Amino acid sequence: MPGIDQVLARAMGIPGVLGAGLVDWTSGLTLGTAGQAPHADHDAAAADTAEVVQAVARSATFDTTGGAGGAGPALEDLIITAAGSYHLIRFVPTAFDSQTFLYLWLDRAQANLAIARLRLRDLTAELVSG
Repeated sequence: MPGIDQVLARAMGIPGVLGAGLVDWTSGLTLGTAGQAPHADHDAAAADTAEVVQAVARSATFDTTGGAGGAGPALEDLIITAAGSYHLIRFVPTAFDSQTFLYLWLDRAQANLAIARLRLRDLTAELVSG
């Protein structure tokens, strides 16, 4: 199983990626980071992004457990579009004891969102497969 650092290094190879992180969304703490962060602060970006994920998780509409008994259809990813950038969040089901997600910060002018989503899906699968 590839380690967090290897997965994050590969995430940095996705066209347009400025930074990447693995975040525990229950606490907002980073488990690993690579590249740049919005406002040059990976910890603040992780905490802010975790708040968004927690707000979505509180919704009774989605299952954030990867299909392991949640209320609705499994939530796979979130896309936040900002001026000049994308923030892509992909849930990592059952990879660790806590709830985690892989996070990409992408330059909107350089990134292909569809390709980034597919590559992030594959990287997430690598974290959970043995």
